[in-house]
Amino acid sequence: MVPLAVSRRRRPRRKHTQKRSDTSMFLPLSSRGNESLLDSRNSSGNGDSIPMEQESSTSMSSVASSRKKDRYTGNARRFRIFGVDFSPESVAVAMVYFVQGALGLSRLAVSFYLKDDLHLDPAETALISGFSSLPWLVKPLYGFISDSFPLFGYRRRSYLVLSGLLGALSWSLMATFVGSKYGAVVCILIGSLSVAFSDVVVDSMVVERARGESQAISGSLQSLCWGSSAFGSIVSSYFSGSLVDAYGVRFVFGITALLPMITSAVAVLVKEQHVPGPTRGQNVLLANPSFLESSRENIIQLWNAVREPNVFLPTVFIFFWQATPQSDSAVFYFT
Repeated sequence: MVPLAVSRRRRPRRKHTQKRSDTSMFLPLSSRGNESLLDSRNSSGNGDSIPMEQESSTSMSSVASSRKKDRYTGNARRFRIFGVDFSPESVAVAMVYFVQGALGLSRLAVSFYLKDDLHLDPAETALISGFSSLPWLVKPLYGFISDSFPLFGYRRRSYLVLSGLLGALSWSLMATFVGSKYGAVVCILIGSLSVAFSDVVVDSMVVERARGESQAISGSLQSLCWGSSAFGSIVSSYFSGSLVDAYGVRFVFGITALLPMITSAVAVLVKEQHVPGPTRGQNVLLANPSFLESSRENIIQLWNAVREPNVFLPTVFIFFWQATPQSDSAVFYFT
């Protein structure tokens, strides 16, 4: 009888411990809901893959819709030129450099004009060629002018238009009225000045755009510039000789006069904020009292930069390299 009583007493303890083993009795309501949710997912067996497939299909459809949206909205990132995003300003930069390379169309015509029409000797031809490089020696001055004196409220756009008009004027005069070596020198100087000024302006645009960008984007911008210039040089070198042979030098000068107008036309593509200038009759110095002080600081900074050995020594090397006699005129007369 005793063992039977002991066995009867132990049975409730087993039930009590079995109740305690159920952890759901001691969990809060929120955890019970989560636990029931997990139990329902686990009990469903293979059915748990259905929500995962739905989520993955939803994400894939969202990516596809975003790609379609970029495709139909004309996203500019899909079009690249030499690794640069296609934009109106990129087109303007590329066209200005293309014009600089294409202006080589008149190089052979100028040589034949000085030799055959004006009957100049090799020394005079080389002297005129030296004068044509003078506007390129003071390029920092053009940057200072464009930054300090906005023309019609713009520092870039207006100077590109002006440079194109000066270039078109100089080559138009060469095609029509110029008949002396002094007139040829003046027109060649004006044409060289227009190219040098536009080169400074477009270089400043490239520097502003590359500021803060990665090295890859900066390299792509340089590739765009030099690639456009090289393409213009190739096109002009292909047609320069045949046009001079078939139509004469005046005709080539007239075609060359059309090229700077491209620079003036693409200037409208440059995005630039309007800068309020001085009122009519007001002096620039009086409108901006700090102009002289800022100019003085810019000159000091430029001089300090030139004094740096990393800048001064390459400058000296380039100076002596350019100062060595060149045989371009001699080789032309020899051939």
